[in-house]
Amino acid sequence: MEALHSRIRLLWIAQAAIMAIIVGVVLAAVDQWITDVPTAIIAGVVVVGLVLGVAYSIRLYQVWQFEIQSDALYLERGVITFVETAVPFVRVQHVDTQFGPIERALGLSSVVVYTAGTRNADVRIPGLTPDRARELQDTLRELAVESEADDAV
Repeated sequence: MEALHSRIRLLWIAQAAIMAIIVGVVLAAVDQWITDVPTAIIAGVVVVGLVLGVAYSIRLYQVWQFEIQSDALYLERGVITFVETAVPFVRVQHVDTQFGPIERALGLSSVVVYTAGTRNADVRIPGLTPDRARELQDTLRELAVESEADDAV
């Protein structure tokens, strides 16, 4: 099994911090316009949200793994709900490499595998270096084409 690049933790921690700050701002707005919320409670909620977000991000990094086997792409991830996914190559429609501005700043990319069907029609592998993402994209594309030929026979 292959793990994600360690810098993905920074992205997930930053997302958790942003969410904690947004909750703090909402509570401050409630304090301002609706009812009196003590400042200590607002600060406490933000700190608890931040601590939980950091812990969640670290644990998610520890469990997030993927592996290419002969028949499918296998993924394991999740903290509260652990999810194991198998994406048979014959179901792969196309594969993209994506990176947003924050990922780009961290030197990371994601690979998105789109599959046939409507339920969970795409699978995202975050936290890859751009070179590894392109390599994985090419490998998955080749395996999908090979399996399509095998399936047709």
